[in-house]
Amino acid sequence: MGNVRNVLILLFASMPFVAHAEAITYRMDPVHSQVVFNVDHNGFSRAFGRLRIQDGTVTFDKDDWSRSSVQATVDLASVEMGDADWDKAVRGASLLDSDRARTARFVSESVEKRGDDEGVAHGKLTLRGVTLPLDIPFRVNRIGKTIYGLHTVAGFSAYLTLDRTAYGMTSNRNSIGTDVSIWLEIEAIRGEGAPRDTSKETPDAPAQ
Repeated sequence: MGNVRNVLILLFASMPFVAHAEAITYRMDPVHSQVVFNVDHNGFSRAFGRLRIQDGTVTFDKDDWSRSSVQATVDLASVEMGDADWDKAVRGASLLDSDRARTARFVSESVEKRGDDEGVAHGKLTLRGVTLPLDIPFRVNRIGKTIYGLHTVAGFSAYLTLDRTAYGMTSNRNSIGTDVSIWLEIEAIRGEGAPRDTSKETPDAPAQ
């Protein structure tokens, strides 16, 4: 028995030790994160706009993406269309309706890996008081130190299309397209000072 035990000890000692990476939480950097959208304008062009991410976190496990998650809140009142009157119109009740529900919120329910650096976050988006399932295909761009070594940053890119009418934005169909293209460019910082996990909180609802 002693010889068998010694053989087993040597066998396990010679096996490579594989440590499972932990799921690391990063806070979204609102300065270097972008939400850009465009929509058809009466067939003449596609109008571009921008929204600001209010807060959010990405929890990412590079070895097991199924242990990852994302939650983000977008400030609808921050919309920028390049013109003050246009900004006001898009914030209005017939479109974003930011006076009644100032924020939109996405919370993932699962994350699926579909390639070396590509995946899909499956979750729900609440917009204008309407909550619907939403899948966000994304790419992991890079995880590493900044050029000055001050922070560890995780960078992601995503693209999706939303049907605005599904969230109650049914006006101006003759002049504004139904499908809205959305690009997300996210930088999230690892370290202290990450916002609290608000994934279980109820997003802003329209006032009654």
